[in-house]
Amino acid sequence: MDQSARILVAGARGLVGGAIVRQLRTKGFTNLLTPGRAEVDLTDRAALDAYLAAHKPQFVFDAAAKVGGIQANNQFPGDFIRENLLIQTNLIDASYRAGVEKFVFLGSSCIYPKFAPQPMKEEHLLTGILEPTNSAYAVAKIAGIEMINAYRRQFGFKGISLMPTNLYGPGDNYDLNNSHVLPALIRKFHEAKLAGAPEVVVWGTGTPRREFLHCDDLADAAIFLMQTYDSSEIINVGVGDDIPIGELALLVKDIVGFQGKLVQDTSKPDGTPRKLLDVSRLTSLGWKPSLSLRDGITQTYAAYQATLAAAA
Repeated sequence: MDQSARILVAGARGLVGGAIVRQLRTKGFTNLLTPGRAEVDLTDRAALDAYLAAHKPQFVFDAAAKVGGIQANNQFPGDFIRENLLIQTNLIDASYRAGVEKFVFLGSSCIYPKFAPQPMKEEHLLTGILEPTNSAYAVAKIAGIEMINAYRRQFGFKGISLMPTNLYGPGDNYDLNNSHVLPALIRKFHEAKLAGAPEVVVWGTGTPRREFLHCDDLADAAIFLMQTYDSSEIINVGVGDDIPIGELALLVKDIVGFQGKLVQDTSKPDGTPRKLLDVSRLTSLGWKPSLSLRDGITQTYAAYQATLAAAA
Protein backbone atom coordinates (compact mmCIF):
# COMPACT_ATOMS: atom_id res chain seq x y z
CA MET A 1 0.00 0.00 0.00
CA ASP A 2 2.04 2.95 -1.25
CA GLN A 3 1.23 6.54 -0.38
CA SER A 4 -0.48 7.23 -3.71
CA ALA A 5 -2.85 4.23 -3.40
CA ARG A 6 -6.59 4.91 -3.66
CA ILE A 7 -7.94 4.16 -0.19
CA LEU A 8 -11.62 4.13 0.74
CA VAL A 9 -12.49 4.70 4.40
CA ALA A 10 -16.12 3.69 4.85
CA GLY A 11 -17.62 5.45 7.86
CA ALA A 12 -15.09 8.29 7.65
CA ARG A 13 -17.39 10.62 9.61
CA GLY A 14 -17.47 8.31 12.64
CA LEU A 15 -15.16 7.83 15.60
CA VAL A 16 -13.07 5.04 14.05
CA GLY A 17 -13.25 6.13 10.42
CA GLY A 18 -12.27 9.68 11.31
CA ALA A 19 -9.28 8.39 13.24
CA ILE A 20 -8.19 6.18 10.31
CA VAL A 21 -8.38 9.18 7.98
CA ARG A 22 -6.28 11.29 10.40
CA GLN A 23 -3.67 8.57 10.75
CA LEU A 24 -3.48 7.91 7.00
CA ARG A 25 -2.91 11.61 6.34
CA THR A 26 -0.29 11.77 9.09
CA LYS A 27 1.52 8.86 7.45
CA GLY A 28 1.54 10.62 4.08
CA PHE A 29 -1.31 8.90 2.24
CA THR A 30 -2.93 11.48 -0.02
CA ASN A 31 -5.44 9.68 -2.26
CA LEU A 32 -8.23 9.13 0.24
CA LEU A 33 -11.92 8.51 -0.45
CA THR A 34 -14.00 9.60 2.54
CA PRO A 35 -17.65 9.76 1.43
CA GLY A 36 -20.41 10.61 3.85
CA ARG A 37 -23.92 9.14 3.63
CA ALA A 38 -25.05 12.03 1.41
CA GLU A 39 -22.44 10.98 -1.17
CA VAL A 40 -23.05 7.23 -0.97
CA ASP A 41 -25.54 5.34 1.20
CA LEU A 42 -23.86 2.00 1.99
CA THR A 43 -27.26 0.34 2.51
CA ASP A 44 -28.08 1.14 -1.15
CA ARG A 45 -26.28 -1.47 -3.23
CA ALA A 46 -26.81 0.24 -6.58
CA ALA A 47 -25.44 3.52 -5.25
CA LEU A 48 -22.43 1.74 -3.73
CA ASP A 49 -21.66 -0.13 -6.97
CA ALA A 50 -21.79 3.15 -8.90
CA TYR A 51 -19.47 4.84 -6.40
CA LEU A 52 -16.88 2.03 -6.53
CA ALA A 53 -17.02 1.92 -10.33
CA ALA A 54 -16.39 5.67 -10.49
CA HIS A 55 -13.61 5.88 -7.90
CA LYS A 56 -11.94 2.43 -8.14
CA PRO A 57 -10.46 2.11 -4.63
CA GLN A 58 -7.56 -0.31 -4.23
CA PHE A 59 -7.87 -0.68 -0.46
CA VAL A 60 -10.91 -0.45 1.82
CA PHE A 61 -11.20 0.10 5.56
CA ASP A 62 -14.72 -0.84 6.69
CA ALA A 63 -15.31 1.40 9.71
CA ALA A 64 -18.98 1.94 8.87
CA ALA A 65 -21.45 0.60 11.43
CA LYS A 66 -24.43 1.46 13.57
CA VAL A 67 -23.05 1.49 17.11
CA GLY A 68 -24.29 2.32 20.60
CA GLY A 69 -24.06 1.51 24.28
CA ILE A 70 -25.99 -0.98 26.43
CA GLN A 71 -29.23 1.04 26.41
CA ALA A 72 -29.33 1.56 22.64
CA ASN A 73 -28.40 -2.04 21.83
CA ASN A 74 -31.02 -3.33 24.25
CA GLN A 75 -33.82 -1.07 22.98
CA PHE A 76 -33.22 -1.26 19.22
CA PRO A 77 -31.79 -4.72 18.40
CA GLY A 78 -33.68 -4.90 15.10
CA ASP A 79 -32.12 -1.66 13.90
CA PHE A 80 -28.64 -2.81 14.91
CA ILE A 81 -28.75 -6.17 13.17
CA ARG A 82 -30.50 -4.91 10.02
CA GLU A 83 -28.31 -1.89 9.35
CA ASN A 84 -25.03 -3.59 10.15
CA LEU A 85 -25.81 -6.65 8.04
CA LEU A 86 -26.80 -4.42 5.12
CA ILE A 87 -23.73 -2.20 5.32
CA GLN A 88 -21.13 -4.93 5.64
CA THR A 89 -22.74 -7.36 3.17
CA ASN A 90 -22.96 -4.66 0.51
CA LEU A 91 -19.47 -3.36 1.13
CA ILE A 92 -17.67 -6.73 1.23
CA ASP A 93 -19.37 -8.13 -1.87
CA ALA A 94 -19.20 -4.88 -3.85
CA SER A 95 -15.51 -4.45 -2.98
CA TYR A 96 -14.71 -7.98 -4.15
CA ARG A 97 -16.58 -7.46 -7.42
CA ALA A 98 -14.94 -4.05 -7.95
CA GLY A 99 -11.46 -5.59 -7.72
CA VAL A 100 -10.38 -4.15 -4.37
CA GLU A 101 -6.89 -5.44 -3.53
CA LYS A 102 -7.32 -5.71 0.23
CA PHE A 103 -10.14 -5.15 2.72
CA VAL A 104 -10.07 -4.52 6.48
CA PHE A 105 -13.25 -5.45 8.35
CA LEU A 106 -13.64 -3.99 11.81
CA GLY A 107 -15.59 -6.18 14.21
CA SER A 108 -15.95 -5.83 17.97
CA SER A 109 -14.95 -7.56 21.19
CA CYS A 110 -18.67 -8.20 21.81
CA ILE A 111 -18.43 -11.15 19.39
CA TYR A 112 -16.99 -13.23 22.24
CA PRO A 113 -19.19 -15.21 24.66
CA LYS A 114 -20.50 -13.44 27.74
CA PHE A 115 -18.56 -15.78 30.02
CA ALA A 116 -15.51 -16.33 27.84
CA PRO A 117 -12.24 -17.05 29.66
CA GLN A 118 -10.26 -13.90 30.39
CA PRO A 119 -8.35 -12.53 28.64
CA MET A 120 -10.33 -13.46 25.52
CA LYS A 121 -8.35 -15.21 22.81
CA GLU A 122 -9.32 -15.23 19.15
CA GLU A 123 -10.16 -18.94 19.36
CA HIS A 124 -12.89 -18.24 21.96
CA LEU A 125 -15.21 -17.05 19.16
CA LEU A 126 -18.43 -19.15 19.00
CA THR A 127 -17.65 -21.15 22.14
CA GLY A 128 -20.56 -19.89 24.28
CA ILE A 129 -23.65 -17.70 24.55
CA LEU A 130 -23.43 -13.99 23.80
CA GLU A 131 -24.25 -11.09 26.12
CA PRO A 132 -28.03 -10.69 25.55
CA THR A 133 -28.07 -6.88 25.60
CA ASN A 134 -25.96 -6.61 22.44
CA SER A 135 -26.34 -10.02 20.83
CA ALA A 136 -27.99 -8.60 17.68
CA TYR A 137 -24.99 -6.36 17.01
CA ALA A 138 -22.58 -9.18 17.85
CA VAL A 139 -24.29 -11.64 15.48
CA ALA A 140 -24.04 -9.09 12.66
CA LYS A 141 -20.31 -8.71 13.29
CA ILE A 142 -19.82 -12.49 13.46
CA ALA A 143 -21.59 -12.74 10.09
CA GLY A 144 -19.12 -10.21 8.72
CA ILE A 145 -16.18 -12.27 9.92
CA GLU A 146 -17.63 -15.38 8.30
CA MET A 147 -18.33 -13.52 5.05
CA ILE A 148 -14.74 -12.26 4.87
CA ASN A 149 -13.44 -15.80 5.39
CA ALA A 150 -15.93 -17.33 2.95
CA TYR A 151 -14.89 -14.88 0.21
CA ARG A 152 -11.24 -15.60 0.98
CA ARG A 153 -11.80 -19.36 0.63
CA GLN A 154 -14.03 -19.27 -2.45
CA PHE A 155 -12.75 -16.25 -4.36
CA GLY A 156 -9.28 -15.54 -2.96
CA PHE A 157 -10.48 -12.15 -1.69
CA LYS A 158 -7.83 -10.60 0.56
CA GLY A 159 -9.90 -9.56 3.55
CA ILE A 160 -8.83 -9.48 7.21
CA SER A 161 -10.95 -9.09 10.35
CA LEU A 162 -9.89 -6.97 13.32
CA MET A 163 -11.63 -7.18 16.71
CA PRO A 164 -11.17 -3.90 18.60
CA THR A 165 -11.82 -3.53 22.30
CA ASN A 166 -13.93 -0.63 23.69
CA LEU A 167 -12.99 2.55 21.87
CA TYR A 168 -13.03 6.25 22.72
CA GLY A 169 -11.57 9.53 21.50
CA PRO A 170 -12.28 12.70 19.49
CA GLY A 171 -15.51 12.50 17.51
CA ASP A 172 -17.22 10.12 19.93
CA ASN A 173 -20.99 10.08 20.51
CA TYR A 174 -21.99 11.92 23.69
CA ASP A 175 -25.76 11.37 23.46
CA LEU A 176 -26.68 9.92 26.85
CA ASN A 177 -29.43 7.79 25.28
CA ASN A 178 -27.12 5.75 23.05
CA SER A 179 -23.48 6.48 23.89
CA HIS A 180 -20.88 4.13 25.30
CA VAL A 181 -19.80 4.34 28.92
CA LEU A 182 -16.71 6.56 28.64
CA PRO A 183 -18.19 9.45 26.62
CA ALA A 184 -21.31 9.23 28.77
CA LEU A 185 -19.18 9.67 31.90
CA ILE A 186 -17.31 12.61 30.35
CA ARG A 187 -20.54 14.39 29.53
CA LYS A 188 -22.20 13.62 32.87
CA PHE A 189 -19.28 14.89 34.93
CA HIS A 190 -18.75 17.95 32.70
CA GLU A 191 -22.40 19.01 32.91
CA ALA A 192 -22.50 18.32 36.65
CA LYS A 193 -19.40 20.47 37.15
CA LEU A 194 -20.94 23.36 35.22
CA ALA A 195 -24.20 23.05 37.13
CA GLY A 196 -22.52 22.72 40.51
CA ALA A 197 -24.45 19.47 41.07
CA PRO A 198 -23.83 17.61 44.34
CA GLU A 199 -23.60 14.16 42.73
CA VAL A 200 -23.40 12.16 39.52
CA VAL A 201 -25.27 8.87 39.13
CA VAL A 202 -23.48 6.07 37.26
CA TRP A 203 -25.20 2.92 36.00
CA GLY A 204 -24.58 -0.46 37.61
CA THR A 205 -22.43 -1.69 40.46
CA GLY A 206 -19.15 -0.37 39.11
CA THR A 207 -17.54 -3.81 39.35
CA PRO A 208 -17.49 -4.93 35.67
CA ARG A 209 -14.07 -4.49 34.13
CA ARG A 210 -13.50 -2.94 30.72
CA GLU A 211 -10.54 -2.37 28.42
CA PHE A 212 -10.29 0.95 26.56
CA LEU A 213 -8.31 1.81 23.44
CA HIS A 214 -7.98 5.31 22.01
CA CYS A 215 -9.34 5.50 18.45
CA ASP A 216 -6.05 6.90 17.15
CA ASP A 217 -4.24 3.80 18.43
CA LEU A 218 -6.83 1.57 16.77
CA ALA A 219 -6.38 3.48 13.51
CA ASP A 220 -2.63 3.06 13.71
CA ALA A 221 -3.08 -0.69 14.30
CA ALA A 222 -5.55 -1.00 11.41
CA ILE A 223 -3.12 0.64 8.98
CA PHE A 224 -0.26 -1.49 10.31
CA LEU A 225 -2.30 -4.68 9.81
CA MET A 226 -3.51 -3.62 6.37
CA GLN A 227 0.17 -3.48 5.37
CA THR A 228 1.52 -6.50 7.25
CA TYR A 229 -1.21 -9.06 8.04
CA ASP A 230 -2.89 -11.45 5.64
CA SER A 231 -4.69 -14.34 7.34
CA SER A 232 -8.17 -15.78 7.77
CA GLU A 233 -7.57 -15.75 11.53
CA ILE A 234 -9.23 -12.82 13.29
CA ILE A 235 -6.92 -10.60 15.32
CA ASN A 236 -7.67 -8.74 18.55
CA VAL A 237 -6.75 -5.07 18.86
CA GLY A 238 -6.51 -3.70 22.39
CA VAL A 239 -4.18 -2.70 25.19
CA GLY A 240 -4.16 -5.96 27.15
CA ASP A 241 -5.23 -4.27 30.40
CA ASP A 242 -8.58 -3.32 31.93
CA ILE A 243 -10.16 -1.23 34.69
CA PRO A 244 -13.32 -1.54 36.83
CA ILE A 245 -16.06 0.84 35.69
CA GLY A 246 -16.15 2.34 39.17
CA GLU A 247 -12.45 3.22 38.95
CA LEU A 248 -12.96 4.56 35.43
CA ALA A 249 -15.69 6.85 36.73
CA LEU A 250 -13.34 8.16 39.43
CA LEU A 251 -10.62 8.75 36.82
CA VAL A 252 -12.98 10.72 34.57
CA LYS A 253 -14.27 12.64 37.62
CA ASP A 254 -10.71 13.64 38.44
CA ILE A 255 -9.79 14.65 34.86
CA VAL A 256 -12.98 16.70 34.42
CA GLY A 257 -12.54 18.30 37.84
CA PHE A 258 -15.97 17.48 39.28
CA GLN A 259 -15.98 18.00 43.05
CA GLY A 260 -19.25 16.28 43.98
CA LYS A 261 -20.14 12.71 44.91
CA LEU A 262 -20.36 9.62 42.69
CA VAL A 263 -23.44 7.41 43.21
CA GLN A 264 -23.87 3.91 41.72
CA ASP A 265 -27.41 3.05 40.51
CA THR A 266 -27.35 -0.70 41.12
CA SER A 267 -30.84 -1.13 39.59
CA LYS A 268 -29.28 -0.60 36.15
CA PRO A 269 -27.62 -3.43 34.18
CA ASP A 270 -23.90 -4.11 34.33
CA GLY A 271 -23.56 -6.02 31.08
CA THR A 272 -20.74 -8.53 30.63
CA PRO A 273 -18.71 -8.97 33.85
CA ARG A 274 -15.37 -8.59 32.09
CA LYS A 275 -14.13 -7.93 28.57
CA LEU A 276 -10.37 -8.11 28.28
CA LEU A 277 -8.70 -9.08 25.02
CA ASP A 278 -5.66 -11.27 24.68
CA VAL A 279 -3.54 -9.19 22.30
CA SER A 280 -0.52 -11.49 22.12
CA ARG A 281 -1.14 -12.22 18.42
CA LEU A 282 -0.94 -8.49 17.64
CA THR A 283 2.00 -7.71 19.90
CA SER A 284 3.95 -10.62 18.38
CA LEU A 285 3.74 -8.75 15.07
CA GLY A 286 5.45 -5.74 16.63
CA TRP A 287 2.58 -3.33 17.38
CA LYS A 288 1.68 -1.72 20.71
CA PRO A 289 -0.58 1.25 21.64
CA SER A 290 1.05 4.58 22.42
CA LEU A 291 -1.51 6.40 24.62
CA SER A 292 -2.12 5.73 28.32
CA LEU A 293 -5.74 5.77 29.49
CA ARG A 294 -5.29 8.96 31.52
CA ASP A 295 -3.59 10.79 28.66
CA GLY A 296 -6.18 9.53 26.18
CA ILE A 297 -9.13 10.63 28.33
CA THR A 298 -7.48 14.00 28.98
CA GLN A 299 -7.11 14.56 25.22
CA THR A 300 -10.65 13.37 24.59
CA TYR A 301 -12.09 15.71 27.23
CA ALA A 302 -10.22 18.63 25.66
CA ALA A 303 -11.66 17.70 22.25
CA TYR A 304 -15.16 17.49 23.76
CA GLN A 305 -14.81 20.96 25.29
CA ALA A 306 -13.57 22.33 21.95
CA THR A 307 -16.61 20.84 20.20
CA LEU A 308 -18.95 22.48 22.72
CA ALA A 309 -17.18 25.82 22.32
CA ALA A 310 -17.42 25.63 18.53
CA ALA A 311 -21.15 24.88 18.73
CA ALA A 312 -21.86 27.72 21.16
